[in-house]
Amino acid sequence: MSTATPRTPGSPRPPRAVDASMDLLNAILREPVDPDYARLAAAAPVDGGARPGRSPGRWAAGVVLVLAGALFAVAALQTNRSAPVAATERTELVARIQDAEAQQDRLRLQVEDLDAQIEQLRSGALGDDSTSRALEAQIDRLGPAVGQTPVSGPGVVVVVDDAPTSADDARDQVLDLDLQVLANGLWASGAEAVAINGHRLSALTAIRGAGDAITVDYRSLTRPYRVEAVGDPRTLQARLAESAAGAWWNDLSQNRGMAYSTSDAEKLVLDSDPGITLRYARAVGR
Repeated sequence: MSTATPRTPGSPRPPRAVDASMDLLNAILREPVDPDYARLAAAAPVDGGARPGRSPGRWAAGVVLVLAGALFAVAALQTNRSAPVAATERTELVARIQDAEAQQDRLRLQVEDLDAQIEQLRSGALGDDSTSRALEAQIDRLGPAVGQTPVSGPGVVVVVDDAPTSADDARDQVLDLDLQVLANGLWASGAEAVAINGHRLSALTAIRGAGDAITVDYRSLTRPYRVEAVGDPRTLQARLAESAAGAWWNDLSQNRGMAYSTSDAEKLVLDSDPGITLRYARAVGR
């Protein structure tokens, strides 16, 4: 049963409830433009007005790009200008090296000519008697040992070189000390004469390091290093393998990766040491 209170006759009618859809329609009629859009439109510049400035970050990025491009252009221009200068300097340096090597060859020929003249004078001074012949035989016998005369005969060839990783580790490079040890080991094993890359060794020969290069009597050597020793190949190679020098080089080969090989040679020809000079002489009574 309804509990609504009956309307008294003559009293005013209560207002009609307004539906929610009517509120939305009224709002659209009052505000046809979205409020957010209206705010953005109000902030936008009108035709002919000044546009808002760009942000400082965008200007800074543009300046950096322009400066970077200018630096790259200057670097490229400098490189192009420096390349011909470097090529010219390299050509001049190569020419100077070639001239020095040619001068060295000419001086070596002069030394050989002077040695031949000295030999002729020595033979003439000794005479032809028995005492002179004995002295000459003694000189000839000592000549190969001191490096004054050329030597030929069978022997052993030892080739050594840097390890493949020498560019990354200097400990894998052959040093002047390593060649000194090898030369002394060959002498101790019975070698009659020793040469490194064609340079005859004597008691006065200096094997030294000069930067990345190794020199013999101040003459640079090139890799690989070929060490030739005249002697009995039947015993020379075996004695070298059993010596301290052989152990030294076996260790360098196995642990550092350096190249080390030995082989017999039927005939080797080693020139005399051009660095040997007669500094003192005493006449021997006959």
